[in-house]
Amino acid sequence: MKTTVISVLGTRKDAVGGKGPSRWKIWRPNIGLVQQDNLPIDELHLIFSAEYGKLAEQIKADIRSVSPETNVVFDIIDLKNPWDFEEVYEKFYDYAKRPCFHEENTDYFVHISTGSHVEQICLFLLAESRHIPGKLIQTSPKEGHVRRSSDSKGICNVIDLDLSRYDKLAKRFERERQDDLTFLKQGIDTKNADFNKLIETIERVSFRSTEPILLTGPTGAGKSQLAKQIYLLKKQSGKIKGKYVAVNCATLGGDLAKSALFGHKKGSFSGAGGDHVGFLKEADGGILFLDEIGELPLEAQGMLLKAIEEKTFRPLGATADEQSDFLLICGTNRDLATAVREGKFRQDLLSRINLWRFRLPGLSERREDIEPNLEYELDKFSRKSGKHISLNKEARELFLSFAFDRSNQWTGNFRDLNAMVVRMATLADGGRIASQDVREEIERYRQSTIPSSFTESARPEIDLSIVLGPNYAEKFDAFDLAQLSFSIGVCLHSSSMAEAARKLFSVSRKEKRSSNDSDRLSKYLSKFGLKFKDLKNLSTTSHL
Repeated sequence: MKTTVISVLGTRKDAVGGKGPSRWKIWRPNIGLVQQDNLPIDELHLIFSAEYGKLAEQIKADIRSVSPETNVVFDIIDLKNPWDFEEVYEKFYDYAKRPCFHEENTDYFVHISTGSHVEQICLFLLAESRHIPGKLIQTSPKEGHVRRSSDSKGICNVIDLDLSRYDKLAKRFERERQDDLTFLKQGIDTKNADFNKLIETIERVSFRSTEPILLTGPTGAGKSQLAKQIYLLKKQSGKIKGKYVAVNCATLGGDLAKSALFGHKKGSFSGAGGDHVGFLKEADGGILFLDEIGELPLEAQGMLLKAIEEKTFRPLGATADEQSDFLLICGTNRDLATAVREGKFRQDLLSRINLWRFRLPGLSERREDIEPNLEYELDKFSRKSGKHISLNKEARELFLSFAFDRSNQWTGNFRDLNAMVVRMATLADGGRIASQDVREEIERYRQSTIPSSFTESARPEIDLSIVLGPNYAEKFDAFDLAQLSFSIGVCLHSSSMAEAARKLFSVSRKEKRSSNDSDRLSKYLSKFGLKFKDLKNLSTTSHL
């Protein structure tokens, strides 16, 4: 291996003693450097301004006399002011990019005992950032700060900035990283390997990137909680100083979205009685979390794209742009690519927020994490209520048996789990949830959700001849019959027409496409000559 050292010519320290023989009794940094027995140097790059050329020639000649195997290379960098950090760093940065400092089979060292303190700092920073891929060398006279020494070689210390080589530091950093991962998971000891790997990636991105993060996954998977944890992690590590501002885009529509996000000036529209600071400005220096980003109106999407890219936006009614240096996290349970194809979401905005995309799995995809999350929810309720709540052994086994049953799809994910724990903990006597409490809660849960047999992936088989007559297949299309069969199945597993309508029209109800879901279901059944009441009566007397 070739050994190459980069050093600044010491215009004072290397010049001590002049040209006379007495100079050999005085410690000089670069002369002492090449005399180190345990560090033979093949090539020494001396950095200096052209005006010090004569001194450089003298030092080169002295090095040749004590270390003839060392090739001295002159690297002239003219500095107007070696104490001007901006000038020094800029010129040293360009110098570090030379191909000769990135050769294979070469050990590089950076000597930081000469030059101005600013020059030494800049060389340190370039070595620490690996722009110069080398270790640091510091030399000094043997008797401390006394330059006149019987041993002009002095002493030499090598510092390797590769922190992974220092066991204590590496272990400390690993402990801190594990603490960060636990923090992102809210202290829950999750066991799902894929989820843990996902959190590890999010942790690295949170510390290393300021680009937008897109969190996807089903409703209730924990997107908003994770966004808040990312903010708190960045805040406690000093990455950001501003506020956390969370916005549900599903609650914004039309001009309200633009006013809420970007603010408005007094009189900009009817009802604007004063200036309003929008969410983007409020999040300046912090994090803006836009949940349900797919619900944001198209016009507001265009304004948001400009704000992300330029960190500027114009409030409604304003004559000048405002600035906000915010970090963006978005959440959605929708397929935004489909929304783009349908013309409901901008392709350029999706491309901008899709750099770091993470899908949070639903609870049914990580059932091994139900038990630690159950403990978390119990602890959270206990802290909030001020009394300790627990499950006895039989109740715990009963609940986990229900939770792991594949017929339970946990359609509401962690929201369902939270709701079940809150109800059981509230109704339990003496702070102890018993088996009967669990059984009653399981029944409540089943009555309030669509059975897994009636999800889109599994159509129930209904004997339609009972309700439509023996020749029904000749009267209706197969498509209509399949739809009707599914609808009847939902009706039979609902206690009322209103409940069945809520299950069948849950999406359109959110989008307010229908004002009366029960009436909508009644009209649909009437097309086939059916009534909800008659279906319920038939279910008790016939096998549907």
